[in-house]
Parts: sequence; C-alpha cells; structure tokens
Amino acid sequence: MEVWFTERQTDAVTIGLKVKAVLWRERTPYQELAVVESEAYGRVLILDGAIQTTERDEYVYHEMIAQVPLAVHPHPRRVAVIGGGDGGAIREILRHPAVEEAHLIEIDERVVEVAQRFFPEIAIGLNDDRTHLHFTDGIAWAREARDFDVILVDSTDPVGPAEGLFTAEFYKTLYEALGPDGIMVAQSESPFLQPDLLRRVVQGVREHFPVTRVYLASVPTYPSGLWSFTWGSKRHEPEDLRELEAPWRAHLRYWTPEVHRAAFALPPFVKELVDG
Repeated sequence: MEVWFTERQTDAVTIGLKVKAVLWRERTPYQELAVVESEAYGRVLILDGAIQTTERDEYVYHEMIAQVPLAVHPHPRRVAVIGGGDGGAIREILRHPAVEEAHLIEIDERVVEVAQRFFPEIAIGLNDDRTHLHFTDGIAWAREARDFDVILVDSTDPVGPAEGLFTAEFYKTLYEALGPDGIMVAQSESPFLQPDLLRRVVQGVREHFPVTRVYLASVPTYPSGLWSFTWGSKRHEPEDLRELEAPWRAHLRYWTPEVHRAAFALPPFVKELVDG
C-alpha cells in the first residue's frame, strides 16, 4: 500500500509526496506538527498540513533568506530570526565570523525540540554559544528589541500566530528595532499563487524602509516552486556586496555573488506586482 502526504497549497493546487514513514506527529499548544520520511525529499517538517522544510531542498531557502542580507551589511554582529524554529537560518547566520549574537524568536518550543531530534544537520546552530533562544511571540519581542543589524522574518504562512508578521505596523516595529545600518528580510510567499500577499508585504515594507526590494529563489516544495523575499534596509542597496571572507562560503550550495545579483532581476510579471 502506498501512503502519500498531500499539502493543499491553495483551493486549486496541491503537492503530493510519497511517504515511507510517519516519524512524528503531535498537537502542540499552537499547531499540528509532523515529521515524515518522504521518498523524494527525505525528511519533511510539516506544520498545520504545510511543508516547512525538507532535507533535500532546505538549503535554497535558508541560504537565500540569510546570506543575502549578511553579504551586504558591513558589520553584522547582532542578528535575529523571527520564526525559523527548524534552525536553518541560524545555521547560515553563524557561518559569518563577524556575528556575535544570533537570536531565534520562536513561539512554539516544540518546533525547536522536534527539529533538533529529527533534523540535526539543519538545527546544528541552535546549540552554538552565540545562539540565544526566545520562546515568545515575535511581535512582542520586536517591540522591545533595539540595535540589531539584521532581522529575518522566517515565518509560516499568514494564518494563526503568524498573521501579524505580515502587516505594515510590524515592519515599522522592525525598523525601530534595527540599528542605523539595519536590514530586514521577510519571506513573502509565491508571486504565482499569492500575488496579493506579496504586494501587501512590499507596500508595508515600503512605508517604513527607504530601500525596499524583492528577490526570488527556486524552492521546489514551496507553492509553485518560485519563492519571493522582501528586502527592507535603512541605507544599503542589495547589490552593495561587501568583501567576503572565503571560508564561510565553503559549504554553500545555492548562494553565490552571481546568484545574489541575479535574484533581484525580476520578471515583468513580478515587477508589475511590486511596482503596482
């Protein structure tokens, strides 16, 4: 008998993965959490029926949400991730020797615990001495935060606890939490399947950040496979790459300076969404 996991990505689109085994399933105080072993993508972390990360393609998302701003900020000492309980963004942040503090703000402690158990190569940075874990609401944390160099919004889809992470008011809070060179990046869903959400995120970021851009990456298991990120910074343009130390790039599998620059070259249909 074949067992399949099906994610309903929209009312009209699904993705299906053939499952070898269900490794974990529970209802946390916030959401349904599951881990399955898939035939095509290895282990898969699922929250409320939506794929969050897979062993096979996770590096694309995590490198592009983290390495893009960190390759530009001149002195990324204090970096925070709101969401991202699997630890992949933290892993990427800690590749940079300049980073002194990496803060993970995750509302659901069980996501972190399950990731550490079933995805140790992704969650490896959560045990680093530079990592500080905050099990709290990201919006409340951001209101009290100050002088961060980079903040990443590695959120789930805009439902439930994550809904408030997609508002203009929240982006204003992030602006105030960042230092004078500050950069924020937020995942902003698929331009094919969630165009209205992408437009809303860009408009919200643009209200508060003088430099607002969108860039793209290919993440096969995310809706449509084409994923967007929205960049907001106080002064730095995304093409202003700093001189980078070679060692941190040794294990990267997607990000390069060339990919970085090309990611901001938007197809006309995305430019229409962003500029409209």
